[in-house]
Amino acid sequence: MTITAHLFDAYLKCRTKCFFRALGDTGTGNAYADWTCAQEFSYQLEGVTRIKDGVADNECITGPLDRKQLKFAQWRLAVNIKAHAQTLESTIHAVERVPCDTPGEPAQFIPIRFIFTNRLSRYDKLMLGFDAIVLSETLGRKVDFGKIVHGDNHVTLRVKTGALDSEVRRITVQIATLLASQAPPDLVLNRHCAQCEFKKRCRQKRIGKEALSLLPSITEEERTRHRSVRRPLRGRATLHCRHSRFGRTLFTSTAVPNSPIRKLRRIWTLRASLTASPTT
Repeated sequence: MTITAHLFDAYLKCRTKCFFRALGDTGTGNAYADWTCAQEFSYQLEGVTRIKDGVADNECITGPLDRKQLKFAQWRLAVNIKAHAQTLESTIHAVERVPCDTPGEPAQFIPIRFIFTNRLSRYDKLMLGFDAIVLSETLGRKVDFGKIVHGDNHVTLRVKTGALDSEVRRITVQIATLLASQAPPDLVLNRHCAQCEFKKRCRQKRIGKEALSLLPSITEEERTRHRSVRRPLRGRATLHCRHSRFGRTLFTSTAVPNSPIRKLRRIWTLRASLTASPTT
């Protein structure tokens, strides 16, 4: 199966989200997710318009790049380029072609990605690294760095994509392994859930399941080890909520000592004690 930038972006945020997107699911909707998508599209259009202003019409192209014509190419800017190489595919926001000053040396090709947020994350740089790999394999040229234009002031950040090459390729292998499986990955909640279009769907699947998915801080190895020691512990059968006559909310559990379930119980007990109203 082809690994697109759409799937790569989803995997960086959540493995389950990547699996759903690969199946063609669109989710049940999320106001924040719809707003984010609209902001990204609007910022990309604005960024492309701004960067095209300084380039002549005959030096700007749109569409697929032909690697056979690169030696005689005269364009300086390519926008909305759909690049495909083996099992990888990406729609690159823009590609800048910089001719080399030394005669006979090939020109440099710089992928450009537009991000509307003022603060960049590691995921944004990995997305640019993915574009660089797809562009490099499509053109048969080495892509050493790229650019990210972001924020209200359209700040340009130069990123060494070569340093991200090994990490990006490792992630693509993990995605290929995930998509080759017929079973969905374990559902694990994280910070992205609040802004995901599959939020309601995952919440429904979580009901009645084991509470290990509520602990995003523990690793997959810890979850596997816990399940191998004891039968999977399930929500309401494991965590019992009761009210004492002193007005405090208490939780009891049948989990083994020092297990992730007990960590979860302590978290919930602390939250309940902070939000409980004083008795009268």
